[in-house]
Amino acid sequence: MNSMLNWAGESAEAEPLVRASRHFPATIGRFDDRADRAVINGLVQWVEERYREDLLKRPSKHVYVRTLPGSVIDQIDRLRNGPLIRSLIAAKVPAGSVLAPMKHTDELYVSHYNKDRGGDQGLFDRHYDGNLRFLPGSVVVRALIYLQSDATYKVVFHDSKVEKAFATYDFGLLDFHRELHWVEGQYNPADRQRILLKCNYLVTPHGSALLGRAALAANTGVFYVVKAAMEYSKSPRTPPQVVVGFLCNLFRRLNNIHPLIPLALIAAIIAAFGWSIGRLLT
Repeated sequence: MNSMLNWAGESAEAEPLVRASRHFPATIGRFDDRADRAVINGLVQWVEERYREDLLKRPSKHVYVRTLPGSVIDQIDRLRNGPLIRSLIAAKVPAGSVLAPMKHTDELYVSHYNKDRGGDQGLFDRHYDGNLRFLPGSVVVRALIYLQSDATYKVVFHDSKVEKAFATYDFGLLDFHRELHWVEGQYNPADRQRILLKCNYLVTPHGSALLGRAALAANTGVFYVVKAAMEYSKSPRTPPQVVVGFLCNLFRRLNNIHPLIPLALIAAIIAAFGWSIGRLLT
C-alpha cells in the first residue's frame, strides 16, 4: 500500500513532505482473525473478573491502559499495534505521514448509558472528543475497539455521514477533534455489557518533527485536564462535583459551536478573577 504510515520509531527519510488531512473520515472495521478474537475473548474474561463490581454500577469507568498488568498490556498491544488498524488509518491519510501511537492516553472503558448531568454525560450526547480542531497540520485518530457489546446502541458519526450499531469484535476509527458524534439508544440493564478500548494515534506530515512534538504536548495536556474533570464529576453527589459536571457539559456544548469559545470563556473568567483580586488588594 503506497500510503502506509511510518510507524513511530521507523525511518521516513525517503518519504515526501506532505500535509496531514484536515479530517479523517469515520471508518468501520471488524476483527475476523481467530487469533485476534481469542485475544479479545481473553481480555473480556479478565475485565469481567477484575472489575466485577464496577460492571454492576451505572457510572462509566475509564482505566488507563498503561496502569494495567504487563501481561494484559501485551494482549492489548496485539490489537492496537496490529496491521488491521494500521492499514485502515494509512488508507485515509496522505502517503508518507508519520503516525505516533499515543499510548499514554489509551484507556479501557466500561460504558454505561448514564445521562445524569455529570461529567460522563458528554460520552453519549452530541460532542467532539477533543477541542483542538483549529490546530493545522495534525490529526488525532481514535480507535474504538469493542471487546464486548451488543448492537442495541447506535453511534452516529455526523461529519462522515456514517452510523453503526457496534457489536463484539467491531471497531470504529474517527477523527478525535473533528468528528461530531453521539450515541442513540435506551439504557437496559439486561443488555450485554459494553467493554471498549479507546486507543489514540497522532498523524503528522513527514519532516514536521517540531509540529509533531507541539501537537503531542497540546493534545496530552488538554486530554488529561478534561479527563480529570469528567472523572471527578461523573454521577455528581457533592456541590463541587455538580458544578464541575455543569461546566463539563457547558464547555462541551460550546465546543460543538466552536472550539475557541470555551477557551475564551475560561480566559475571561481567569481575567475577571485576577481583576477582582487586584481590586481587593488595592
